[in-house]
Amino acid sequence: MPARSGDLVRVHYKGTLADGTIFDSSEGREPLEFTLGQGMVIPGFDAAVTGLDVGSSVVKTIPANEAYGPMREEMVLRVPRTEFPADMPLEEGMPLQLQGPGGDIMAHVAEFDDESVVIDANHPLAGEDLTFSITLESIGSKLII
Repeated sequence: MPARSGDLVRVHYKGTLADGTIFDSSEGREPLEFTLGQGMVIPGFDAAVTGLDVGSSVVKTIPANEAYGPMREEMVLRVPRTEFPADMPLEEGMPLQLQGPGGDIMAHVAEFDDESVVIDANHPLAGEDLTFSITLESIGSKLII
């Protein structure tokens, strides 16, 4: 019986970027477990698993708009270096937790120099089309709401 919305599924997967770089994989770990149709994974991944039979595999390229969305320039800010403590060591890619009007926002240092720091609050995979190799390992109990 194929996987349907509300099914608890377990999958093994490998995610790659357009250049072949692996950005995530379940290799060497337990399969990823989630309930289809509940927004627990990106929409394109959910859609790729829906309809699979146990033991079936699929390779699916998920466009950015069905993954982490487009890169949004308004989420990239250049701030004066003086806004950071003088003794704070900065590194490109360094995670930052910012206070926003709606709560905490995760961001990272995109670049910096002596004058300014560029902070990027986009998801690291925003703007990327993602290719997943997915194998459905099992279908468990249905979610009861």
